[in-house]
Amino acid sequence: MSAGLPARGAPTAVVKVGGEVVADPTALANLGAGLRALAESRVRLAVVHGGGPQASALQKRLGFEPQVVAGRRITDDAALEAVEMAVAGHVNVRLCAALRAAGLRAVGISGSSAGLVDAVRRPPRVVSGGGPDAIDFGHVGDVVSIGVDLLEALWSAGFVPVVACLGSDAAGRVYNINADVVANALAGAVSADHLLLVTSAPGILSDPDDPNTRLSRLTHHEARAAIASGSIRGGMIPKVEESLAGLAGGVRAVHVLSAAAPDALAREVRDPGSVGTVILP
Repeated sequence: MSAGLPARGAPTAVVKVGGEVVADPTALANLGAGLRALAESRVRLAVVHGGGPQASALQKRLGFEPQVVAGRRITDDAALEAVEMAVAGHVNVRLCAALRAAGLRAVGISGSSAGLVDAVRRPPRVVSGGGPDAIDFGHVGDVVSIGVDLLEALWSAGFVPVVACLGSDAAGRVYNINADVVANALAGAVSADHLLLVTSAPGILSDPDDPNTRLSRLTHHEARAAIASGSIRGGMIPKVEESLAGLAGGVRAVHVLSAAAPDALAREVRDPGSVGTVILP
């Protein structure tokens, strides 16, 4: 039996899922149970997913070496094809199937569907952890706007949108967009009460090599200081930076956590910082 339909005006949670979670059967099953629990507590859900590990693996099978700078993928023509096939194809299908098994009416779409994620090509820029020079990331997009009407239509019909992190422009050009960027933009557009970033890590760690150093809460200034000191590094840097942008854009709370238990998401929503790290304005 599918979970019931939350009413309009119910709390909204956007859940971002990394490709490493989809590749882990236990984590994926826990995620499905956690999303089902949120739906049963009358929370409107939208899921945004990446698929970096799957895209990188496909690139290698096709004979191309992935290029990543400071946790961000450089997307040339070959990389874009791999992202389209791996993320909007394989990962989206597997995630929707897992959510169906959990009793949710999941509908797989991408940011290109009905102009859900309107985007433009990102100009070369200097990024944290990427050195002093501006970097051209290729077919990587910046979000211009989110088509909230499509989300509202799916929610009204009782579906859970599952969004692959691609976007497009009016001319039909497709862009690879970091899933954290899409999730934050989408969460801001719907004024989400919670943005849950589900990763393989238990949260943000004061010592990235020690999983027992999870921080329960971070403010904007504390997060910036942790990036500057090197406590937050690698792929966690863009995740935290986008979280700060999301908070500035209207998201009420951002949570970084793992799907280590079936009730992890629901516990974190009820008691922010109890399972992962909550970042607050």
